[in-house]
Amino acid sequence: MTEGKTQATERPAGASLPGQTRRTVSGQGSASGGDRSDLVTPNGRTKIADAVVAKVAGMAAREIGGVHDMGAGVSRTIGSVKERLPGGMGGGQSSSQGVSVQVGERQAAIDIDLIVEYGASIPELAAAVRDNVIEEVEHMCGLDVVEVNIDVADIHLPGEEAREDSQPSEPRVR
Repeated sequence: MTEGKTQATERPAGASLPGQTRRTVSGQGSASGGDRSDLVTPNGRTKIADAVVAKVAGMAAREIGGVHDMGAGVSRTIGSVKERLPGGMGGGQSSSQGVSVQVGERQAAIDIDLIVEYGASIPELAAAVRDNVIEEVEHMCGLDVVEVNIDVADIHLPGEEAREDSQPSEPRVR
C-alpha cells in the first residue's frame, strides 16, 4: 500500500471501528417493570413518541390468535376506506389502528379496541393480549406499562365479509 492511501477492509455489519467500544442492547429487560431508569440518565433523556408505543402495542395485540381486527366504529370505517383508495394512497392498515396511548417519561397507559373472532374466549383473549402488549412495550420501549384497557368492540362472524362484498351496489332509488 502506498502512503496517502488507505486500504478498505471488509467488516461485518455493525462491527465497531478499531479503537471504538461497541455498545449493544441486551434482550434482558425486567418483565416485572422495576425501575426503568435507562430512559432518564445523567447523560440525557430518551423520549419515545406516543405513535411508537401505539405501533408496538398494536403489533403485539395482533400477534395473538383470535384477534380479527382492531379499532371501533369511525376509526375502523376510515381505515377500511383508506385501504381501498387507488394507487396505494391509503398506505394499508395502520399498525396503531384501535390503539390509544398516554406516555410519560417512564410509564405508559394503553387502551385497545378489539374485534375478536367468533368462538374465542374473550376473557382468555383479553388476558393474552394484555400480557403480550405489556411484555413487548416494556421490552422494546423500556417503559413501565401501568395499565392496558381492552374494549371488545365487535365480534367477527364467519363469512361476514363475503356477505358485505356480495351485496349489489345498485342504488335503492331510481
